[in-house]
Amino acid sequence: MAEVYLRRLSRWQGEQQRAAVADLYVSAYRGAPGAEYRDRQGFLDRFERHVQGTGFDMVVAEAAGLVGCAYGFRVARTGEWWSDFRGQLPTDIEELTASGRTFLLAELMVLPAHRRLGVATLMGERLLARLDADLVVATVDEELPEEMDEMEGSGDGGRPENAARATLHAWGWSRLGVLGPHSGTNAREVWIRRPPR
Repeated sequence: MAEVYLRRLSRWQGEQQRAAVADLYVSAYRGAPGAEYRDRQGFLDRFERHVQGTGFDMVVAEAAGLVGCAYGFRVARTGEWWSDFRGQLPTDIEELTASGRTFLLAELMVLPAHRRLGVATLMGERLLARLDADLVVATVDEELPEEMDEMEGSGDGGRPENAARATLHAWGWSRLGVLGPHSGTNAREVWIRRPPR
């Protein structure tokens, strides 16, 4: 396998690479057959909003083309980000968000052929290495009930959200709770981590 190189992209460079990143997204997640256009367009719409986020930062992995990408931005100071949080949000989490010191890891994707080789870990470390935040958050689709998992034939944890959950857990993140659902989206598990100093 070719050597993988990591590169940090500015907001402007990220915008210039959006078509390639959208292609990576479709290849990394391989949605339902025939849904590639919808999946790609949905990603492009989200990416357009995300790249405008305060403190946007992005790392890509390349080996004769893009093989991975990780990016994020600061969570809004207003606290609206937590408005759909189920249950009582811990005061310290709310305060860190209100102070503008919370970073959202919005996307982390790696092509299937480059998974389990440490690419995601390297990108995550590079992205968070120079981060000036006191808390990092990530969201993952809420887990389906176990019987639904088995009905879909994926009780082995083969779904992307199971891999994301396992990766976050292995990296020392902890599950905080659940956001949503809202405006036509699924409920999302919230995972948190304090960045290394």
